[in-house]
Amino acid sequence: MKVTWSPTALERAGEIAQFIALDDPVAAEHWVEGLFQSVGRLRDHPESGRIVPEFGIFRIREVIYGAYRVIYALHEEVEILTVRRASQLLRDDEIRSR
Repeated sequence: MKVTWSPTALERAGEIAQFIALDDPVAAEHWVEGLFQSVGRLRDHPESGRIVPEFGIFRIREVIYGAYRVIYALHEEVEILTVRRASQLLRDDEIRSR
């Protein structure tokens, strides 16, 4: 299954990487590589993430990567909607997909 990233998800991942890079640019690079590897498994196992508990909608799921939640939607493809620190509240507007 194809995996696509929304502009919001790419922006959030970039912001997180920039923050990590303030202290350790190499760690930031490794974080981004790991994030994309973690999300890459969704190509073969799109339903492997849990249903997002705040919404309880089958097609809105998440995988956990370190201290972050990667929220995605299942359609004819996997659409990565946002990346959030697990301690942050998830906003409704972040899970809107196409």
